[in-house]
Amino acid sequence: MWACVNTHHDVDTSESPIVFISSYPNQESGLVEICLMHPLDVVKTRFQVQRNVTDPQSYRTVRGSFQMIFRTEGLFGFYKGIIPPILAETPKRAVKFSTFELYKKFLGYMSLSPGLTFLIAGLGSGLTEAVVVNPFEVVKVGLQVNRKLFKEQPSTFAYARQIIKKEGLGFQGLNKGLTATLGRHGIFNMVYFGFYHNVKNIIPSSKDPTLEFLRKFGIGFVSGTMGSVFNIPFDVAKSRIQGPQPVPGEIKYRSCFKTMEMIYREEGILALYKGLVPKVMRLGPGGGVMLLVYEYTYAWLQENW
Repeated sequence: MWACVNTHHDVDTSESPIVFISSYPNQESGLVEICLMHPLDVVKTRFQVQRNVTDPQSYRTVRGSFQMIFRTEGLFGFYKGIIPPILAETPKRAVKFSTFELYKKFLGYMSLSPGLTFLIAGLGSGLTEAVVVNPFEVVKVGLQVNRKLFKEQPSTFAYARQIIKKEGLGFQGLNKGLTATLGRHGIFNMVYFGFYHNVKNIIPSSKDPTLEFLRKFGIGFVSGTMGSVFNIPFDVAKSRIQGPQPVPGEIKYRSCFKTMEMIYREEGILALYKGLVPKVMRLGPGGGVMLLVYEYTYAWLQENW
């Protein structure tokens, strides 16, 4: 679709402190998104770690999951594990957008098509982001799958200390599931940024502010949805590795690709897409909002700084 050109002339790679400053307003939108959408993330994780759907306590539909969690765990059950993503929000957003711009600038000096540049820069930003957020994800997943009443489960920091004391800081402890997290974030950001920036340049912009807003939101929505569809097998593997094992004391899910193969062999291909509906319900609109905030903030800073 794009001719092979030197993207130094086709992709905006100007070096500016705006690259870093413009990532921070996304934190506010990110915090709002976490508070509103975290219940969907809890439901998604419960679906993903679930192996036996014949269990009367199993989750079958999104609506049924909400009803069961509310009935058995109360309102606060929907907000289990919310502290880790809130704590990770600042470094996560900063890394996601600033590294995307930095990788894009670096790739701009190579003879790559603009489309390929956006994809590779997105992949790089996702891999970098994954290293930052993985310890937070380990704690979050462990708290989300706990079906005890909110007041009966350990606090975020107590649970983190428990993991470190029992399993350490390495790949069996606070950093377990790193490969799956790398795959999840790398693929999501590659599709998310790649699709958004490529399609945004194809679909004509509008002088009408409302239509332009809808154009960008629509592309961001589709970008978030596509990223979710492509990366969910890694998300399921991550939840299995970081969540409770089928038999206490025995580690069944260790590595990313072996976990995927095991899930496919024992539960079928659709098991690798568990939790897709709540994931899309969260990251579809979330993807649109996040890129809108970034686009308008970036444009404002370019004009005023």
